[in-house]
Amino acid sequence: MPAIILTPSQRKEHRADAHHIDPVVAIGGDGLTDAVVKEADLALKAHGLIKVRVFSDERETREAFFAQLADQLNAAPIQHIGKLLVLWRPIPPKEKVEKEDRKAGPRTVKIVKFSKSGNHRATVKKLTILGNERITVGGIVKRAKPRPGSVKKKTLG
Repeated sequence: MPAIILTPSQRKEHRADAHHIDPVVAIGGDGLTDAVVKEADLALKAHGLIKVRVFSDERETREAFFAQLADQLNAAPIQHIGKLLVLWRPIPPKEKVEKEDRKAGPRTVKIVKFSKSGNHRATVKKLTILGNERITVGGIVKRAKPRPGSVKKKTLG
């Protein structure tokens, strides 16, 4: 897959954004292994813009890693400065799970009431609250009031 081509102004914006982030992937003495590529791919999916630290003193090796990572991950090479490589790829949109018409169901709530004197333990009660109920500040369960309907609809119907 070819790397993403960016304009110089876009690259400049991404360089500025990458200034304050820390490296999330490191390439060690074993070089560019499958595990490193996988971690870089996961980091790009999560963050979009990542820094990679290369523990190698040869500039040609670092440039080869930079080009290979950009090509394998379909990412844009942003910057190679010293032993740091900056890559960018747009974050894929998250798939939304379609939920059917879901209403608030029963839930269990823990109510803690502290004793007025500091010598006793707090009392803990577990209550099941339905979707149309709420708990007041004092720990009392109240039903939600029905919403007032339109006066016009009542007279027309």
